[in-house]
Amino acid sequence: MRQHTPPGQIAPHIPADTWNRAQATGQPVVFVVNDTPPAFPWQRVLIPFAIAGAAALGAWGVVAALCWLMDVAAHTATVIAGAAGPIGAGGLTLKLARGKST
Repeated sequence: MRQHTPPGQIAPHIPADTWNRAQATGQPVVFVVNDTPPAFPWQRVLIPFAIAGAAALGAWGVVAALCWLMDVAAHTATVIAGAAGPIGAGGLTLKLARGKST
């Protein structure tokens, strides 16, 4: 015969004399389980805060990367404009960067 344990809470061991007395007299057997749930379900709170924190850090990372990219683009444009000198087309000249004053 195959023994199978039911799912969920399993009753603690009952001494044989207590069981036999309960069976003979018809008294119910009362189980007292000392199980207290946790005071506060921290997992339900911490997971959303962790996700929100990761999203906030990711957003700040994207903002910092865009600021760095704009800074590099501005410096690159300045270097190219300084190296190119004045640009002329049809008699109009446009100087892209100021020359050094003496």
